[in-house]
Amino acid sequence: MSIRIEGVNKHFAAFHALQDINLDIADGELVGLLGPSGSGKTTLLRIIAGLEQQDNGRVLFADQDVSAVHVRDRRVGFVFQHYALFRHMSVFENIAFGLRALPRSQRPDEASIRAKVMNLLEMVQLATMAERLPAQLSGGQRQRVALARALAMSPRVLLLDEPFGALDARVRKELRRWLRELHDELHFTSVFVTHDQEEALEVSDRVVVMSQGHIEQVGAPHEVYARPRSRFVFDFLGHSNSLNGVIRDGRLSSGDAWLQVPGLADGEGQVYLRSHELELCSTGNSDAHLPLKVLSVSPVGAEVRLELQPLGFTADPWEVGISHADWEAQDLQRGQTVQVRPRVGHLFVAGETEPRTLRWA
Repeated sequence: MSIRIEGVNKHFAAFHALQDINLDIADGELVGLLGPSGSGKTTLLRIIAGLEQQDNGRVLFADQDVSAVHVRDRRVGFVFQHYALFRHMSVFENIAFGLRALPRSQRPDEASIRAKVMNLLEMVQLATMAERLPAQLSGGQRQRVALARALAMSPRVLLLDEPFGALDARVRKELRRWLRELHDELHFTSVFVTHDQEEALEVSDRVVVMSQGHIEQVGAPHEVYARPRSRFVFDFLGHSNSLNGVIRDGRLSSGDAWLQVPGLADGEGQVYLRSHELELCSTGNSDAHLPLKVLSVSPVGAEVRLELQPLGFTADPWEVGISHADWEAQDLQRGQTVQVRPRVGHLFVAGETEPRTLRWA
């Protein structure tokens, strides 16, 4: 089931929550709505579901305008952050509830309900827990029950609002991998809301980055991360180091720091440098002079993260990721002065809305 959002606006009193939203979601696609609190992502999800009504614009399911269709008739499955399970009902009865609540003319017989619920329990790997109460399950298991309950109604669209937000990091990672595998198996159209960048990039076919009621960028995870089209996306998606300065004679300068930016007209500019697009060295080179002091070293995980204090120029602390081998070879310690050598940068020039990609040898 494809979804099309056309010119949707939504106000809450004087607050303009959504501003001229246009978005196409393909049949069978898994799309993540990513943004900070107040960006409008949950409001957009609720409008797709029919739980909120837009001020103007249209919502279409497979070219059918459902803007005036009641939530119960949209055949949308909704999974909430806090499960919303019936505490007094067993796992089986929670999943079967929606089927039993259908009008008599649409309600399956008891044998069909049991077969469908047991099939869903197998699918979410909870077949042995059908008679347990929600309080007897872990958080991850309860979220699987909530998902099975949504799928029991054979929805045309599955919507998830921060589905893993109440879980610890390890369980979140397991569940989002499981959700991706389930989606690939069933091919339902799904939209989920998250503020977790890693979650959106790992699970989604496409990511929709939102800010203050606007869509900032839409694209495949690798595209949005590698080629952000606005300062907001750089600031929000992944850690970026930035340098504000003045461009003169092919060089961007700020205090004692400078970068070669040949071929650019004089003016103001801001360059963003991802932490993995930087190398550490003892001295600068002909491309850059970026002196920093090591504030902290975190040798945890697949790489070593260093927090660095700019020296002689004004900027927030920088972050650089290097391999354990490079860290051991350079024997980097807190308080040590180093230089940063960039490989790739993304430069915003005053008067231009999209960045220029810079590369140094």
